[in-house]
Amino acid sequence: MTVLTDHTAAREAVDAGLRAAAARLPAPAARIAAYHFGWTDASGTPVEANSGKALRPLLTLLAAKAVGGEEAWRQAVPAAVAVEMVHNFSLIHDDIIDRDSLRRHRPTAWKVYGVNDAILVGDALHALAFECLAEAGGDRVPAGTSLLAQTVRALIEGQLADTRFESRDQVELAECVAMSEAKTASLMGCATALGALFGGGTPQQVDALRDFGFRLGLAFQHVDDLLGIWGDPAVTGKAVYSDLRNRKKSLPVTAALGSGHPDAPELAAIYSATGQLTETELRRAADLVEACGGRQASRTSAESLTESATNSLDVEGLRPEAVEELTELAASTVHRAN
Repeated sequence: MTVLTDHTAAREAVDAGLRAAAARLPAPAARIAAYHFGWTDASGTPVEANSGKALRPLLTLLAAKAVGGEEAWRQAVPAAVAVEMVHNFSLIHDDIIDRDSLRRHRPTAWKVYGVNDAILVGDALHALAFECLAEAGGDRVPAGTSLLAQTVRALIEGQLADTRFESRDQVELAECVAMSEAKTASLMGCATALGALFGGGTPQQVDALRDFGFRLGLAFQHVDDLLGIWGDPAVTGKAVYSDLRNRKKSLPVTAALGSGHPDAPELAAIYSATGQLTETELRRAADLVEACGGRQASRTSAESLTESATNSLDVEGLRPEAVEELTELAASTVHRAN
């Protein structure tokens, strides 16, 4: 799959935009942001660390290319930077909420710099996102700003639901899907819609690309939840069984708990028990999620959603080469769990 490595100029433009925006922060905040993005180590020394997949800004730029042609991505760089800023503000806060100690194979920002400073830097990235979008100029900024603001509200709604699920014994699968739509799918839909908007797309094209991103985002969450249980820490950068340790009501877990399978009560008992789960209990919980069909259910849903996302690109005027790239990117998302 070459689609993730053939956009050097676009990636460099987004990276430059992120660095320029982060440099506006006060020195202590800029230092934490640089560490979180993987540009420096904890002491502030530049390093070649993993800065993440940059999937969302790539979606933004490919969507712009789909509506405007080969060079249209340049018009959408501020939108791509804004999307990545929002994504990373949410990651910093999520790590604190979930008490995750690792991200991208390194200690999370709050583990290195403390909870208070990490929260404030997350807030700063949130503000920078709107500043970057506003500076793009032009008549598309008001619509883009409104869409991004709606998306942030959706993200917060999804995070609230996610945290409240942890204290509930029963969560319906439909509730879990709605949470994932708000927390993950909404931002990917926003990423592709902003790209189409700033690339000069028609309203029909913007809607189609937003639908593509939204469906792909939900497929992505299904796969991410699989990796949160069975993912290789060397690949994911997180501890094995990380979602089970936090007793998260993720999509495969919720599907398993509601499956009616004879082993589902045992899984529910593990999840409702107090205290930290042992390694033996974590392995057993993972086996039970699979036995109750949760693993296969998420795989099947991810594949179906990816197919429907691709079908949504069947709209007049989209550039075939960009549609092909988006289709390949969608396929690679599902294959992460294989």
